[in-house]
Amino acid sequence: MKFQPLGKRVLIKRVEEEAKTASGIIIPDNAKEKPSNGTVIAVSTEVKKDGNINEGDTVVFGKYSGTEITLSGVDHLVMDTDDILGILK
Repeated sequence: MKFQPLGKRVLIKRVEEEAKTASGIIIPDNAKEKPSNGTVIAVSTEVKKDGNINEGDTVVFGKYSGTEITLSGVDHLVMDTDDILGILK
């Protein structure tokens, strides 16, 4: 299934966090915080015109930003570009 964001929105897949700490302690799923960065999977035509954010960019966003959706069994976020804090390079 292909998803095309509208307006000034992007589709983001969260980056998976480590399941254990540096010292080897395994963190259960219910104790983990959701990561606040992810990879841009799709961008709207408006965002493509701006050229600031592109597919494949790793971005940082606010903790409670975006709307969660599930596509083909995988969780994603649809987010307005104003909620993106920056791009990791």
